[in-house]
Amino acid sequence: MKEFTFSDLNRRSGDILDAAMAEPVSLVKRGKAKLVMMPMAQFEQYQRLVAQARAAAHSGEEEQTAFTLKNAPQSDIENLLAGFQEIIDEAERTQNRRTIIDDRETEGA
Repeated sequence: MKEFTFSDLNRRSGDILDAAMAEPVSLVKRGKAKLVMMPMAQFEQYQRLVAQARAAAHSGEEEQTAFTLKNAPQSDIENLLAGFQEIIDEAERTQNRRTIIDDRETEGA
C-alpha cells in the first residue's frame, strides 16, 4: 500500500487521489497511519466480507472458503471475471504494441 503524509495531501492531492482510485493508499501523520483511501468498489467488497464474517460468527458456522461455480457468491464470480478481463486486456495491449513495432521495422527495412 502506498503511503502519503498529510503534508503530501496538501501539496499533491491530485496525485494522491489518482493513486487512491487505483488501490488503497494510507495517509500518515507523525509516522502513524491515520486514514486509508480506496476505490469505492474495494470498500464495498470489504464491507460485504466483514458482514459475511460477522454473520458466520453469529451463526456458529465457519465461513466457506472454497466454492464451485454453481455455489460461488455472485461477487466472487464478478471479481474472477474482472480479473480474467484484465489479463485479456493486457495481452491485447501487449500484442498491439508488438504489432506496431513489427510494422515500423517492416517499413524501415
